[in-house]
Amino acid sequence: MTESVTEPTDFALYLDFDGTLVEIAPRPDLVRVDPALPGALERLRTRLGGALAVVTGRPIGVIDDFLAPARFDIAGLHGVERRVDGIVSGGGAENHPELRARMAGLTAAVAGLDAVLIEDKGASVAVHWRLASPADAALAEAAVKITADALGAAYRLQLGKAVGEIVPASATKGQAIRVFAQAPPYAGRRAIFLGDDLTDEKAFAVVNASGGVSVRIGAAETIATRRLATPEDVRRLLYAWADGAPIDPDALPPA
Repeated sequence: MTESVTEPTDFALYLDFDGTLVEIAPRPDLVRVDPALPGALERLRTRLGGALAVVTGRPIGVIDDFLAPARFDIAGLHGVERRVDGIVSGGGAENHPELRARMAGLTAAVAGLDAVLIEDKGASVAVHWRLASPADAALAEAAVKITADALGAAYRLQLGKAVGEIVPASATKGQAIRVFAQAPPYAGRRAIFLGDDLTDEKAFAVVNASGGVSVRIGAAETIATRRLATPEDVRRLLYAWADGAPIDPDALPPA
């Protein structure tokens, strides 16, 4: 009996950005991208027959700036906005008047807190307290929770590493992957998703349920089936795959 051979085009690869492709930075704008990364992702996308997408909490335009001049399929803002084959859908601050109406109050609530940053993404808002004192971090987290509660069921609070983000309730990375998986070139392929944070656990659940491979970056507890230690390990893996190494996600270390 001849063993079946897995081809690169049997897979669809979904990649988180912060903490996965790049190291977490003290401020979102201070992220540094390895100069080799955009070109390697382009080569890997070619091997995969186009089935490579970035799935992130960042807006599409921000990811484009970081990975320029390359352009990839992206689910931005946890799936609020998407770009597939150059076509952008969703997003837009104008579609979220309730959130916009709460921005002044949230801004005022954290204005006096040292090293607390508001990242306004239009269709969502993130409050970062990575550099804040424990007391100010607790106040910042309380402020974003109060705002999220006031918005009601249409929005939810997504907590991550020293950040709280208010996003539309329907937006999750898991749902974004489901949408990608319904259309070419992603349809019918085995999903691989790499992520590092609480925001990625819903995506791990979707990938696991479909028989795919979920990969958690870092040492935290997870439902992912595989694990890599650092973004540097991720880049080393992706560069090898881009340059022709066998794509065998089942061989990665167990979580």
